[in-house]
Amino acid sequence: MKFGVVVFPGSNCDDDMVHVLSEVMGQEVEKLWHKETVLKGFTKNDCIVLPGGFSYGDYLRSGAIAKFSPIMEKVVEHSQKGGYVIGICNGFQVLCEAGLLPGVLLPNKDQKFICKNIHLKVQSTDNVFTKNTKADQVLKIPIAHADGRYFANDELLAVLESNNQILFKYCDENGLVSDKTNPNGSKNNIAGICNHGRNVFGMMPHPERASESILGNEDGRILFESIIENVANISIPA
Repeated sequence: MKFGVVVFPGSNCDDDMVHVLSEVMGQEVEKLWHKETVLKGFTKNDCIVLPGGFSYGDYLRSGAIAKFSPIMEKVVEHSQKGGYVIGICNGFQVLCEAGLLPGVLLPNKDQKFICKNIHLKVQSTDNVFTKNTKADQVLKIPIAHADGRYFANDELLAVLESNNQILFKYCDENGLVSDKTNPNGSKNNIAGICNHGRNVFGMMPHPERASESILGNEDGRILFESIIENVANISIPA
């Protein structure tokens, strides 16, 4: 499986993502500069990743300018053909701004940047990104964001719930979902979602920062294993 990691001005998690996908997961990876106008050599069974960072300095709104980058037109086309797309943190913000995922990411409820480990409860395994997880499984994944408060109106939230498009909710280490376990004020504690077609995924936490034993946490690795094994039909060595 081939991965393309998009680099915007201000991206700062692109090398982390490339390292995990290539060195840890053993996959072919190519960096894609934001001004590129083609996705040469990518098929619908390949995955484009929008990494974390501060694209264009987060001016206007996080991800609002990045959606106009030339590469994004091709990312949209890739998704429309059934190709896979993952957005992490700032990448999630870009996907929402570009209309590839519903809803929007707003400033955290306390107006402060948050950087810490949190817990996520798996809400749906009905997609290639979380298929290797178990329903209600709890993962410990770090967050690092100032604009991570997911918002959608009640009608959209009902649609996301009924279609099993909510991937993760913030919880405690025992899987309890409550206001106390919500770090940023996200509606319904939502930490990650997918589109209706289940080929576009976005989440605020950083699984690439929790994918190696040397970091003391490998909970994020299962998400990368899941999409690789269920799309490319190969097993990743432990």
